[in-house]
Amino acid sequence: MSSDVIWMVRAGKGAQWIDDFLDDGMVAIHFGIGDVAPDLEKPKILELLHQAFPSASKGTTAVWASQVRRFQTEIKVGDSVATYDPTRRLYFLGEIRSPSRYDAESGWSIKDVSWSQQVNRDALSTSTRNSLGSIATLFTIQDSAAAEMRRNAGPIGSVQAADVPLSPDTDTSIEDESVVLQDVGTKAREFLEDRIAKLDWEQMQELVAEILRAMGYRARVAPKGADRGVDIIASPDGLGLQEPRIFVEVKHRPGSQISADQVRSFIGGRQTGDRCLYVSTGGFSKDARYEAERSSIPLTLITLPELRELLTEYYDKFTPAGAALIPLERIYWPIS
Repeated sequence: MSSDVIWMVRAGKGAQWIDDFLDDGMVAIHFGIGDVAPDLEKPKILELLHQAFPSASKGTTAVWASQVRRFQTEIKVGDSVATYDPTRRLYFLGEIRSPSRYDAESGWSIKDVSWSQQVNRDALSTSTRNSLGSIATLFTIQDSAAAEMRRNAGPIGSVQAADVPLSPDTDTSIEDESVVLQDVGTKAREFLEDRIAKLDWEQMQELVAEILRAMGYRARVAPKGADRGVDIIASPDGLGLQEPRIFVEVKHRPGSQISADQVRSFIGGRQTGDRCLYVSTGGFSKDARYEAERSSIPLTLITLPELRELLTEYYDKFTPAGAALIPLERIYWPIS
């Protein structure tokens, strides 16, 4: 491993073992599969993990297996290592002093560490703090982030290392945080659209109906097998007797645009007072949009990004069954 690289080993969930790490001079990981020999191949590790955690997904166990291998074989004596105490907002830096050993009582795989320095998180730039935000138990801190940590490190217990001011000026920090926020927001929007696109057609219908219900309408999904060009009917009373009566067609075909002919077919036969929504995860052709604009029946075209916007806007009013279609968690971001 390059001398520039720092290994990050988290002290359990919420840094619950941070005192053990620092007081006992170690880093440790609990694999849940007993003593793992350093030469154990990844397929065998995966097999043990599947046996120990049968409900875990293949992707999750693959990540765990990689972390087991890295801890046991890639972290060498003499490598730099870090851990983080969120209570004090301090990163601690040290050096690996021993190969792995297994403690049967705790179930930990342990490597001895000589802790020597600390770094105040607030002394680091936003980009470095962002790179240290991985939720992984074990990962590498490389390049500029590792160099910045070393520049801002001081002896453990030093006042300077614990109380240094922010290294970037306020304007730069705010600008950096804005960039990070934009990046996180972009990724969140993309991931949410990915999740929506994975729904099957019936789930997509239910999602659109749930949005309409969250908006205050009573929505009914057409019976399975019925194909009359209308998938959902919504109205204030749920019976279609009160206006507006909203007729919805849902086409869940990512990558396949809706044509003008399909739009004309959908709005054909609609009456004065009717309102129409055409939802297409594959988008609409230019001619289809023109057809919608010139229609005498009010018609709104909804694409995947617009569906995602409606989902996030009305998600708080979803029923439990509706929320189960796309489980989301609110994340709070500090404002300037």
